Amino acid sequence: MTEIIVGIDLGTTNSEVAVVREGRVEVIPVAPGVRILPSLVGVADDGSLLVGEAARNQYALHPERSVRSIKRRMGEFTSVQMAGKDYSPQEISAMILRRLRDIAEAHLGEPVGKAVITVPAYFSDAQRQATREAGEIAGLEVVRIINEPTAAALAYESCHSGARKALVYDLGGGTFDVSVVNLESDVVEVLASHGNNHLGGDDFDQKLITFAIDHLRERHDIDVGQHPLAMARLQHAAEAAKIVLSSEPYATLSEEFLLEKDGVPIHLSVEVSRNEYEEMIEPYIAETLDAVHIALSGAGLTVADINEILLVGGATRTPLVQRRLEQELGMQPRAEVDPDLCVAMGAAIQAAVIAGGQAPTVLIDVTPYTFGTSALNYFNGEMYPFCFVPLIRKNTPIPVSRSEGFCTIFDGQSKVDIHVYQGEDPDALNNIEIGRFTIEGLRDAPAGNPLITTFSLDVNGILQVTSREKETGLVHSITIDNAISRFTGDKLAEARERIDGLFGEQEGADKRPAATTAEASPADDSRRLRVEAGALIEKAERLLAKAGTEDAEDLVNGIEAVKDRNNGSDADLKAAMDALADLLYYLDA
Repeated sequence: MTEIIVGIDLGTTNSEVAVVREGRVEVIPVAPGVRILPSLVGVADDGSLLVGEAARNQYALHPERSVRSIKRRMGEFTSVQMAGKDYSPQEISAMILRRLRDIAEAHLGEPVGKAVITVPAYFSDAQRQATREAGEIAGLEVVRIINEPTAAALAYESCHSGARKALVYDLGGGTFDVSVVNLESDVVEVLASHGNNHLGGDDFDQKLITFAIDHLRERHDIDVGQHPLAMARLQHAAEAAKIVLSSEPYATLSEEFLLEKDGVPIHLSVEVSRNEYEEMIEPYIAETLDAVHIALSGAGLTVADINEILLVGGATRTPLVQRRLEQELGMQPRAEVDPDLCVAMGAAIQAAVIAGGQAPTVLIDVTPYTFGTSALNYFNGEMYPFCFVPLIRKNTPIPVSRSEGFCTIFDGQSKVDIHVYQGEDPDALNNIEIGRFTIEGLRDAPAGNPLITTFSLDVNGILQVTSREKETGLVHSITIDNAISRFTGDKLAEARERIDGLFGEQEGADKRPAATTAEASPADDSRRLRVEAGALIEKAERLLAKAGTEDAEDLVNGIEAVKDRNNGSDADLKAAMDALADLLYYLDA
């Protein structure tokens, strides 16, 4: 029997988990009819952990107990606060991964311990390692990290044939990548990549939020930015308006009782047209098109060489994106594979290959960065000790190993400091130093004693650097997989234990019986249902003041029905919640 390895798209806004079974790719539902898990976590009133839709429902009411868009912080040596406690980005991401793991186990009926996880093509080494650590904290062995555009190309290739060159345009919630790939004879070969780890749908939301803030300042002379709860509700309103504007020419940014001024409630209701919205986000789209041409140049191709454009990421549903791509490249983009799901599908295909299943596509990926070291050489006409010496160039297929010869610079030199940089600038100090080590005990020799330095980059984007004295064979090396990592040894185990505790487990993942997750899932769902019920009641109570007499009576009845069934069965509570939600939808319309 083939080992189960799942594919996970750990996204800024949403995440998904998929698996290949009986030769078919299946995106596992996180709830009946729903295959997307919002990438939010939170802590409920009773201290229980919320992940996904329940956390998103809570965010507008209690932003201080919730965390969103944590992917943008991956690789940073920092922490975020949630319900008064500090968590690292790895731990927050681990909560999302752990929830996806539990969902997969409940669906498949057996333990899941291995995963392929996707990252933006332009993720740095530190960000990739942070993602790997998040997987480990969640109890997953991360068998491979692959780039999101590459995974998407795998998903498209799985149902199409014929040689072609494609541009994979991946615009998600928080990151943007573009890759040029060659698709031929069941081989997906990445020729070049470029991108921006801080550009995506979140930035589009922020433009609408700024629009709403300016409107409220002009109309009510109030600065909403000073009110965290109001800002959280504005975030929700902006996301909703953005989605509407993908299919409608106008949308209304609307939030009742947003805040108070001098005891008077302030309401938000301002219309925004698609034209106004597109003017706001045009600079972002222009930046992505610049990246498209950089990637094409890196691949040694022109626009005329591209046969198709593949759209990936929910933000590509923005009409301006598709229109500008068609204007720039002269062809209509393809989007028949769901842009929200294709990355997880591609990850599952790669997972099936690793597990030994029948998935014929071969993946050849590239490094999005140049890696090298520094040396004494001429720079701007003068001798300079930090001249950047590239060993592995950007867009080189991986895995790859490159070596270069260096020499000592003075007689009797007994040690050499090796600095490892990531970047493109000829001045090494303008690049990112991701590691360093010292090779000591060199033989007593005149200047010019040769040293061989080797850079080896594996399929996960993890770099190993080795320096060897040519005459004696003296070797020293470093693996650049945790340049700013927080978790080593006991700290990793402590983080995993902390996450286990939040998920209500007393034992580590290795001791968990196969049925535990499936058995625990109904209880978790029941708790989440009651948290959602509380959020629904709060929203309904806020609407009472503006409702007419008849509507107010219906609202009170609906609220009481939910409260009465809160201690009853899940089915009865869900029915009462659905009735109240329908009423709220009617009143919000």
